[in-house]
Amino acid sequence: MRVVKTFRQAVQGKAFTVTADLTLQSHSDADDVARQVDLLGPWVDAIQVTDNSWSEVQMSAVAAAALVLRQGVDPIAVLTCRDRNRIALCSDLLGLRALGVTSVLLLRGLEIPKDHPDETNMVFDVSSRELVAMAAGLGDLDPPVPDKEFFIGIGARVLRPANGWAAKSLKERSSAGARFLQTQLCFNLDILRQYMQCLVAKHLTWNFSVIVSLAPLLSADKAQWLKKNLSGSRISSAVIGRLEKAVNPEREGIEICAELMREIAKIPGVTGVNLMTMGNPESIRDAIVASGLR
Repeated sequence: MRVVKTFRQAVQGKAFTVTADLTLQSHSDADDVARQVDLLGPWVDAIQVTDNSWSEVQMSAVAAAALVLRQGVDPIAVLTCRDRNRIALCSDLLGLRALGVTSVLLLRGLEIPKDHPDETNMVFDVSSRELVAMAAGLGDLDPPVPDKEFFIGIGARVLRPANGWAAKSLKERSSAGARFLQTQLCFNLDILRQYMQCLVAKHLTWNFSVIVSLAPLLSADKAQWLKKNLSGSRISSAVIGRLEKAVNPEREGIEICAELMREIAKIPGVTGVNLMTMGNPESIRDAIVASGLR
């Protein structure tokens, strides 16, 4: 099917952008992907296909992106530097371009835990900045074709900028070709507002569309685990407290996500949100519906 609207078009429009993660597992198949795209497609501007997230072996981002495209929804393909060398990453980028994928999110990738059940090594043949430059430079391999240039995203961690913070890494990756940034999970609006004020003041929102990551948390235990294990995540004690007190923690997690989506949509400089999967795509849809942003 032909995608009616791309993620790049969505972030360049006036409406608040909403994207969501596809839930991928080792046993995921085409029918499962199609079911999720049918569930989420009417509510989002694009669907992200992750790259062996949480160090778990999953369907490849290239294959998943092809299946999402088949359903007529725009995929954002995530590639990390952790698991493949320069040749393999370039091969995946060429494959994604051949499929018609227009947006990629290029990340360093999380460290593999020492107690991981599979004996494997991390690669890190290139840095995230070098991967961005590689994706941006694919147009030099043949006569440039504008509609085949990737809309490139990077990861960023929300922080309280210290005096003199130069945002060096963001500027370097912008110069390499990145055009949107996606934050780590952020449920702390005080820190997010300070961060965005700094990005706006430094005119970095002229260079980047900013996407904030959220998730419909399933329980206080899951929130605590993410806070401990997901580097750069911002999950406040108030959020964890609400989940602990809730009669139905999963429903409370959906309500918290919806409330924060509405508040984040009001923050100057923020373009949209991405809802990370906690394994239940129905919760993502329910949070979007409850937010009233769609």
